[in-house]
Amino acid sequence: MSRRSRARAIVLQILYQDDLNPTQPEDVKIRFVNSRLKNNQALVKFADGLIIGVRQHRHDLDERLAKIADNWRLSRMAATDRNVLRLGAYELLHTDTPAPVVINEAIELARRYGTDQSAQFVNGVLDRLLKRTKIAADQTTNQEPTDSL
Repeated sequence: MSRRSRARAIVLQILYQDDLNPTQPEDVKIRFVNSRLKNNQALVKFADGLIIGVRQHRHDLDERLAKIADNWRLSRMAATDRNVLRLGAYELLHTDTPAPVVINEAIELARRYGTDQSAQFVNGVLDRLLKRTKIAADQTTNQEPTDSL
């Protein structure tokens, strides 16, 4: 497991805690990240960026994921799958990490921490998110100015 993969696994654990135990003190989570990443400041900074980003964009991420996950409400998903999807969606939409890397990392997290079907489910949802995001971006850049009357 690469160092960044390890950091993502720690981020997933924090997001899982946020989901199931939102009253846990922040200092406990900070100590957890630092100890698990052996105080490697570059990795701690990377992990913190992901945690903060997912937290700040959680509402938007959840809305987007709910629209894409056909016949699945986020509240009905396994907590692990839901948080792998949030992390993957955040990285796809808000970081410069290449999409194939993001999706592969999410699949590995789902495989490691989820059920037998988690990896396939996460792959399908993030792939749909990526395609819809690309389509929307293409439509925005290809629109010609229109005259309004």
